[in-house]
This record gives sequence, C-alpha cells and structure tokens, in this order.
Amino acid sequence: MHKNQHLIFSLLFIFFFAWNSDAQVKTTHPKNEFRGVWIATVVNIDWPKASIDNVEKEKADYIEILETYKKLNFNAVIVQVRSVGDAFYPSELAPWSRFLTGKEGVTPSPYYDALAWMIEEAHSRGFEFHAWLNPYRATFDLNKNLLSPTHDVFKHPEWMIEYGGKLYYDPALPEVQTHLTKVVKEVVDKYDIDAIHFDDYFYPYAVPGKVFNDTASYKKYGAGLSLGDWRRANVSNFVHTISTTIKASKPWVQFGISPFGVWRNKSVDPRGSETQSTANYDDLYADPVLWMDQKWIDYILPQLYWSMNNPRASYSKLVKWWAENSNNTAVYIGHASYKIRADGDKSWNYINEIPTQIDYARSFKNVSGSAYFSAKWFSGKNFDLVRLLEENQYKYPALPSAVPNLKRIVIDIPTVNEFAKDSSFYTFSIKSPLNTRVRYMVVYGADHISKINTGDASQIIEKIRVREVNNEFVFSVLAQKMNQYKACAVTFIDYFANESTPTTIDLKKTFKTYSPAQPNENR
Repeated sequence: MHKNQHLIFSLLFIFFFAWNSDAQVKTTHPKNEFRGVWIATVVNIDWPKASIDNVEKEKADYIEILETYKKLNFNAVIVQVRSVGDAFYPSELAPWSRFLTGKEGVTPSPYYDALAWMIEEAHSRGFEFHAWLNPYRATFDLNKNLLSPTHDVFKHPEWMIEYGGKLYYDPALPEVQTHLTKVVKEVVDKYDIDAIHFDDYFYPYAVPGKVFNDTASYKKYGAGLSLGDWRRANVSNFVHTISTTIKASKPWVQFGISPFGVWRNKSVDPRGSETQSTANYDDLYADPVLWMDQKWIDYILPQLYWSMNNPRASYSKLVKWWAENSNNTAVYIGHASYKIRADGDKSWNYINEIPTQIDYARSFKNVSGSAYFSAKWFSGKNFDLVRLLEENQYKYPALPSAVPNLKRIVIDIPTVNEFAKDSSFYTFSIKSPLNTRVRYMVVYGADHISKINTGDASQIIEKIRVREVNNEFVFSVLAQKMNQYKACAVTFIDYFANESTPTTIDLKKTFKTYSPAQPNENR
C-alpha cells in the first residue's frame, strides 16, 4: 500500500470510530495524560548500555535518556530495578545486579546507590519514578556460574522451578510469597518512589514441549481447585498482598501492572476480545480484570504491541476492549516502539502507525495515557518519528492525573510570599501549606491574568520538584521561559498527583509580603 493511502485509511478509520462510539471524545492536546517509558536493564537492553561501563558513563547515559524524554514532554519513567532475583540498589534480600556492575554481587565502584540516584535525577526533571520489578523470574539462563553465592538459587533451591532454560520462583509457595513481599516492601520503605510496577511475567509463557513442574506444590496446596484456578489464585493472592503492603507503608505510592494485551479470547469466553492470541487468564494464569474489580491495583497498562489492524489481535479492537472492561483504575496503553521498521507486520514500516495509535487511544474518555517499550527506540533512533511526535501529539507538556483510588481535593492554595525577577531568573517564594504534602509546583503563563487557563496544556511553563525549607518553597524559572508572559499562575501537586486551585501573579510587579513577627516563647 502506498504511504499516503495508508495515512488516509488510518484517518478514515479513526473518524469512523469517533463517529460511532459514545465512549469516545476528541482531545488534541490533553493537559492531563500519563506519558511513560520503560527503561529495561535486563541484559542491558536500555541501560546501562553495557555491564562493563564505568559509573560516570552509566550516569551520563541515564541522564541522556531522561533529557531525550523530557524534550518529548514525557512525565514518567518505569525503570527495571529487579529483573532476575537481583537488585539495582543495596539490598539485604538480593545481590547487586551484574547488569549494573558487570559481576553479580559486586558493588558499584565508585560506590553509589543507583536507585536513589536515578529517582533523584528523575524527580528533578519532573518525572514520576515507577520502580519496575520482575518478582517470579529468578535467572535469565541456567548458567549458575554467573550468580552470586547470595542469590536465592543457592540460598533456597527448594523455591526454584526450571522451565524453558530459566529458573523461576514457585508462585505457590507461601515462603516465596512472603520473601517477594519483603523485596517489594524494602523498595517502598527505603526509596521515594511514585509507584511499584509489575509487567506481564507471572507464570511463564508456554514453551513448546515443556511442562512447568509445580506438581508437588499443587498436591500440597491445591485444595481441590483445578490447576488453572489454583495457579490464578496464587497470583491473585500475591497481587492482593503486594497492594496492601504498599498502602500500609506509603498510601500515595501507586501499584501498577502492565499485563499482556489480551485478557481472554472471545472464542473461550463471551466477555473476551475478538482476538486469536495467547491470553493472560488461560496461559499466564493472571486475571487483571479481577484485580481491577477488587481495587488491588491503581493503574492497568496493557501491552498492546500490535498494529491498528493486525488480523489476530488488532490494536484498535483491544484499546476499545480495555476501555470498556476496565474499572476502578487508571487505564494507560503500552506501545511497541521496538517494532518500528523491525517487524514482520509491515504496518510498522509507516511513520504514522504510532501517531495514529495515540490519537485513537485518546478518543476514549477513560484511557488517560501511554507508555513505550523501550527507551532506546526514541533515544538515538527513529528521529523522524520523534520529530513528528514533538510537533504534534506531544507538542505540549502534560501532567499525570491522580489515579482513581488516590483522587482527593487539595484544600490548600499557594500563597506567594515573594516574587522577584532579574535578567536570568524569575524567583518565587511560596508559603508552605498546612495540610498538603507537596511534591511539585506547576507554573502556567499567559499574556494577561484574565487569560490564565490551567486546563490548557500550552500554558504549562514548568513543573518543578520542591522541598520545604523554613516553612516555604523557593524556586526559580529561567527568564527566557518567562519573559514572553505578562501573568502566571502557580499550583501545588501533592504526593498523590492531585493539583490545587491556582494562584495568579502579575509578572509586571515584583513584591514581598510581610507577616507579623511571631513571639519567641523561649525568650
């Protein structure tokens, strides 16, 4: 098909669905939208680029990823911090990852806590940081010589099941679930993350001719359930436990899961999608619909790694299915940037495939964002598509909305103590609020106070991570970003991602407010 024909067909396709679906709306530049990217560390897919890289290069390469996606107006990174029973942070429960240090169990040299540093760099650029863990996969191959003596394979061989050239934790064992819960709790307790993120690896994908040998566990714990129902119960019980563990420690930390893109096929369940595919429920023993029903997760991010019109599993049909069958959670869509010009489905050869997918997903009211696998495909590759997104779908910044279970009203409104400007910076001093724990402040700009509209993405100037010092937040914005505006507004973003009512400022006037001196009771 000629390139222009493909573009015309895609536009007609979107028009048809927008005309025929009551659930759909047209949003060109949403002010609130999750825009995430997976940064895969297993076998050095995205970062570090090589396990033998020195710390200085590791840090420079990570910052380059952040800057690339900051320029593209993304607002979240999903960073793999545990992939195969290892850790990208100092842990009492797992050895340092060989994908970070070159040899498992060896600390970085010079030493740094990679996770703490990554979070700080992400937050300083306005990104949410989602800590991505693979709980069940214990090894990437069977070469135990690559493992640290402190790896669970050696400490608890009774927990392991060999399957398809890898080792897995047995999801049925209570002691495994307890251990993996401690792994998650350690990250939540020690680090200032915004979310815990699991991907699609629950029970492993089927390997032809191989059997996942959990027979002994099934005999011991099966309790009369069918094998499938029992396995699903094991996964669901674990998901529930992780959810309650996170919220007991830090209620604002989200729990998100990115399952395989098909729940069930309609051929086996009338509630399923019109697909002919591997399925979460039947093949991976994962039931994300149940997790949403029970409010165990805060967001669902199905991996819809197919083209718009793929005959076995089309992106368009699956977006619609997830939009209609998701509840109690935020719904984001996972996109396959790794397939661009690199897939047997020739639709991926066209530059407009992903822009068309974004526009289509945005047409559903309860789909509120996207994520991309993986980071390297828009960093140093596919510059023509990146430029297209910069000029169109991602032209303006966006803020992630609070997920449904964390929405609340921010009762505090910013009070400006001082506003000053010089040739380099506009500096703001904001009184620390009484009732709100603030993570960011957002600055909006317009050419008159009457034209300030904090619902307009094009007016977002900066999202700034703030810290309280002496009961105030002091921050600066580059004058070159502010000079074009005559008025601005500032808002709070709390730790749950809720935004406050704005306070407007006339940028033509600098000022300082004075509060009465407080009596010194120690005098």
